[in-house]
Amino acid sequence: MSKPGQRVLAALRQMILSGELTAGERLAEIPTAERFAVSRMPVRLALRTLAQEGLLERSGARGYQVRALTGADLEGAVEVRGVLEGLAARQAAERGLNAATRATLEDCLRRGDRLFAKGHVRLEDLEEYHDLNRAFHQAIVAASGNPAIGLALGRHEHLPFASVSALAVDAEDLEREYRRFNFAHLQHHAVFDALVRGQGARAEGIMREHAQATLGYARWFGGEEGEAGAVRVLV
Repeated sequence: MSKPGQRVLAALRQMILSGELTAGERLAEIPTAERFAVSRMPVRLALRTLAQEGLLERSGARGYQVRALTGADLEGAVEVRGVLEGLAARQAAERGLNAATRATLEDCLRRGDRLFAKGHVRLEDLEEYHDLNRAFHQAIVAASGNPAIGLALGRHEHLPFASVSALAVDAEDLEREYRRFNFAHLQHHAVFDALVRGQGARAEGIMREHAQATLGYARWFGGEEGEAGAVRVLV
């Protein structure tokens, strides 16, 4: 997806989760494109992606509407992803990392270190983090040697925030977002350490906590948990 498409996608996710876009509210391509000052194509792809993730549902022939979500919906989806990715991390640690996988993970960590070393983030930094985060998670799933995990995650991605690619960003509070994303990056370092040491149980626990922290950030950094509109999500 193009950079404009990623920006629209992340902004719409955040608007849904913050309650700015309420359950049942309709979204159409032209007014949404005008709202973000982009062409219709990135909006079309963003709306389609949000529907695949379970945040929107079809409304009429061409439009979408915001799906009604509860905190339980989000918690259940994230918990299942944590179980699957935790299993992948445990099996990857037990099998051992090959040189190519280790190099991929180390590259993701180095890129993240550079992003956070300056003590703040811009929206462009978070777009780069989105890409390296996805690569990091996908490498661990592949390293498990268990194709069933990837298949299960693929089927699970239609649930709200069950996909590692589902990134919500609060552009109005990038200081807070720095703390959230940096925390997640430190967890990446921790799980990598467990993987290279062959500590399967530890790697599994960190990955499950990594997913659960998606919901916990709101509480740790001053937000509230409960209904979907009160939850800010990072994956």
